[in-house]
Amino acid sequence: MNTTNLTTFITVMQTGSISGAAEKLFITQPAVSKRIKNLEDEFKVTLFDTLGRGIVPTAAANELLPHAKRWLDDYDNFKINIQNSQQTISGKLVIGTSHHIGLHHLPPVLKQFIQTYPSVQLEVHFVDSEAAHKAVLDGELSLAFLTLPPVYDKRLTYHTLWSDPLFFVTGTLSPLAKKSNVTLEQLAHYSAILPAANTFTSQITLAEFAKQNLKPYATMTTNPLESIRMLVSVGLGWSVLPQTLINHELATIDMAKDLELQRYLGVVINPSLTRSASVDALMQMLAPIE
Repeated sequence: MNTTNLTTFITVMQTGSISGAAEKLFITQPAVSKRIKNLEDEFKVTLFDTLGRGIVPTAAANELLPHAKRWLDDYDNFKINIQNSQQTISGKLVIGTSHHIGLHHLPPVLKQFIQTYPSVQLEVHFVDSEAAHKAVLDGELSLAFLTLPPVYDKRLTYHTLWSDPLFFVTGTLSPLAKKSNVTLEQLAHYSAILPAANTFTSQITLAEFAKQNLKPYATMTTNPLESIRMLVSVGLGWSVLPQTLINHELATIDMAKDLELQRYLGVVINPSLTRSASVDALMQMLAPIE
């Protein structure tokens, strides 16, 4: 329903004439008549009878008047409330995070956010970085914390938050633990445990081998880095892990030329989606980390 037509109708009822409504609304009399006709067509009733040079409201007009006033009041109130809701940091906020970031980097951030904005209903989904990346692109998540991809998607916006170098590791009893200046060519002859090839972390690792036309001998794949740590620690192969996951059960492989793989962790958002006040608040809280 066109609220302009209702406003015009109420003005005609208040002034008692088409000309009076036109003068008050700063429009022409034909424009007023057209708006009234639109309402009559919509409700399929006659709102005003012509009597001489004036008009007289019908029973339908008198019945419509209180409803029209209430509808416009409700509309104005709704417009104010919805505008305020866009500025109020409250409501539901759905975010995604990789398991590694969620366990090792995000807790202090989320704790501060929840304490600062208790009216926000925060919902956290633990998903692989690649799935979180797609969910943001599809609009299923407001934002996601993940391992940033080697190649950015131009449809999304990325913010680097943490540098997270990867180290070549093996079990403490592995022959690799005792070797020095290990090359990628040598490493390629030993069993590897890597994330699936489509994961961002695996892409970073495979790209380093590809520079020398090499491919690691991967005997097992599993995505959770904590699972990889366990498999490596019991002697099933070598892998690459961030410093936060290296413990006494693992040995860092002494690589030739101090070879180190670098990955970056951060947040991704979809600029095509309208950002809520809650998203803006969380992004502002992350700003000091960048």
